[in-house]
Amino acid sequence: MSYRIPTPPPSLEELAKRQQNVVTASQLRARGVPARVITEHCRRGGPWQRLLPRVYLLQSGEPTPEQRMWAALLYAAQNGREEGRREGAVITGAAALALYGFATVPRLPAVTGVDVLVPRQRRLKDAGDVRILRTERELVARSVHGLACAPVARAVADALCEWTADGDAAVPVREVLREAVARPEIRCTVRELAAELIESGLTGEPRVRAALDELLAAERDFVLEQVDRLVDEWLLPAPLAGPELRMRGGTYIGIPDLYWPERGVAVEVDSDLRCVSEGEAAWVRGGQHRMEYLGIRVVYVSGARLAADPEAVGGELREAYRAGGTDVVELLVV
Repeated sequence: MSYRIPTPPPSLEELAKRQQNVVTASQLRARGVPARVITEHCRRGGPWQRLLPRVYLLQSGEPTPEQRMWAALLYAAQNGREEGRREGAVITGAAALALYGFATVPRLPAVTGVDVLVPRQRRLKDAGDVRILRTERELVARSVHGLACAPVARAVADALCEWTADGDAAVPVREVLREAVARPEIRCTVRELAAELIESGLTGEPRVRAALDELLAAERDFVLEQVDRLVDEWLLPAPLAGPELRMRGGTYIGIPDLYWPERGVAVEVDSDLRCVSEGEAAWVRGGQHRMEYLGIRVVYVSGARLAADPEAVGGELREAYRAGGTDVVELLVV
């Protein structure tokens, strides 16, 4: 049987270097620094300073923005363990967006507060410029410049919650949302962003909803362009785009994204990209169910599957067109 030799904890010097000279009381005690020494060093004119409860900066002078971020994270994540580990807290909101490098938010020196997300059961109060936000969901962290940050979509939602609550009409809502999904290095999809905005109740804000609708429409247009390209590649006839389908007596059925009237075949692309509320989703599902009930063959195409396996999607479209459905509707293009 082999035994793993435990790795010794980093020295105070190594830890301070890793955390930009910001450490917790528990980390200092674990390295043999008594409480009286901490108190003496933090007196006026001393070499250290207290930034937040149980969080210290091992230098004099004004802390840098990055050091303020470290202090906020360590304050919120302290759990009394020897290492003062940072699990259970992530920076979110405008501070996280600044760390991600968003051009549409103030740079770090201009960020006046730091929002930190923690589990709901944590007993923790706001302190200094640190505001504690709580969540019932499992925390997900991304390392940005060594700091634990919320994923981009959650950080955007938290920032917009604060900005819209303040009633600031100058908030660049559209620009922030566009930047969130436009930069591949931060890996935020339109679906992730929409899900967070819905979860946060932000889609009731007119400016947020309008900006989100633009992103959803652009994403759907892109996927539809890919489907149109497949239709050409597989030598299928051009379908009608977005027709309104009705029964011969005028009863409304639905509006598929694409439709081949001669074959009774409809294509629905990423319905979640046009449904922000449950009411909208129910309306779209109702149309899909009516089409299927009446014998229209409906092909559901997702952007993710289209990107991963376009050949399979093309073959599915060709097979659906070949098999056809039941054309029982009178077509009206509105």
